[in-house]
Amino acid sequence: MIALSTATLPALPSSVETFSYDRDALTAGIVHLSVGNFHRAHQLWYMDKLLHEPGNSHWAFCGVGLIDDATERLKLEAFPAQNDLYTLTRYAPDGKTRHQVIGSMIDYLFAPADPESVLARIAAPATRIVSMTITEGGYNQDHATGAYRLEAPLTQRELADPARPESAFGFIVEGLRRRREAGIAPFTVLSCDNLRDNGVVTRRSVLAHAEALDPDLAAWIAQEVSFPSSMVDRITPAVLKEDAERVNAECGVIDQLPVISEEFAQWVIEDHFVNGRPELEKVGAQLVPDVHPYELAKVRMLNASHSMLAYPGQLAGLDTVRDAITDPGIHALVDRFMTLDVIPHLTAPAGMSLTDYRDLIVARFSNPAVGDRLARITGDGGSKLPVFLAPTWNVLIEKGADIQRIAFVLACFIRYLHGRTDAGARFEPFEPAMGDAQRERALSWESVFSMTVFESFTLSEAHRSLIREMAERMEQKGTPAVLAELLAATGSGN
Repeated sequence: MIALSTATLPALPSSVETFSYDRDALTAGIVHLSVGNFHRAHQLWYMDKLLHEPGNSHWAFCGVGLIDDATERLKLEAFPAQNDLYTLTRYAPDGKTRHQVIGSMIDYLFAPADPESVLARIAAPATRIVSMTITEGGYNQDHATGAYRLEAPLTQRELADPARPESAFGFIVEGLRRRREAGIAPFTVLSCDNLRDNGVVTRRSVLAHAEALDPDLAAWIAQEVSFPSSMVDRITPAVLKEDAERVNAECGVIDQLPVISEEFAQWVIEDHFVNGRPELEKVGAQLVPDVHPYELAKVRMLNASHSMLAYPGQLAGLDTVRDAITDPGIHALVDRFMTLDVIPHLTAPAGMSLTDYRDLIVARFSNPAVGDRLARITGDGGSKLPVFLAPTWNVLIEKGADIQRIAFVLACFIRYLHGRTDAGARFEPFEPAMGDAQRERALSWESVFSMTVFESFTLSEAHRSLIREMAERMEQKGTPAVLAELLAATGSGN
């Protein structure tokens, strides 16, 4: 096998796709904060395609590692050794595999060791976008109010010494302060996290951080900086040691940092930029006036279907999303949920077919090469279900439509909180947002519906009785048997 680097690109196996643009002619117009696997499988992949188009050589990425841990230290060693190159292996549902070298990141900086180098790059006139994939926890929000947590210890350190930031928001605010002071045009701040209204959340966090330092700076940012929302989608599993060894063997390349993903990718971006933007619409991204309809379709169909299959699947002793979607009963449940419960009450974004989207979701869930663990999907249901399922439930109640399919999954969720499969195998429910009092309520039918998770659902006594009756029948007969009865008694889908 051949170790990956610029020098070895001509010698790589012909089965590995490589780029044809002149990497030496590129400049970094985008600084990206937190270079995780998803960023490398998604945004860097899109940009790798765009750099083959004339006139885009100034839109390469400079990546920034924010956290000082073993994973980031590995990147600090591996990226320079590989000239910031890595392989992306994409698996299609039909079994086709594509190996590709991505060259759109041309520099990697490690903020904990040298924050000044990161600030200098952010403040440089060539930087026109600062993007980020810092995960939901990185936004420093109060879970109850959504407000930016100025009292957080890290934030307090940054406010005391703004020239030594640690977080994305510390770097962004100090970088913008330096640009304003130097008379340099501001940049666009682009969140690429899987977070609803991510542009709104990012703007709120940046302005709160800036306001605590300098109200005049905050006012300037509010006036001059744009924070477009975006919707991102591509299944990108974690790469374990055995996965890395397998994909390296498959493609004949020694890559210290390989990435794996599905073939499907989607990037919908609110077209609101200052200081220019790359022409990402040329390579499949969608630049739109409003991201919200696309977010709504994803949340109510894809995310909700994940929950619809995960809870009955885990109770039945299944392991992965593919295991669940290939189970005939669960497949029928998901299909009927989208076809009968969601699509009739959802307005499709312009140019999008909701039935085609439904079929695409099922195909993606069925991909054997990128299986996601049901235990990950079921985790944090207390936060997810009010967002993913409650809006559809409430519309069905308002329309007088059938709510039994969602009621069944709510019953599964309650049983999940007891931490036991149908066969009696124990597991630990992952509910980080639930305190001890909430967990205690889940164990009694007298208190379970007073849990915070159910506050977003319009529940009558009849609805509570239906959910309880379904859960009790599952205890007696098992989840698959009750699902089979439900499917026999209700309408068919696709």
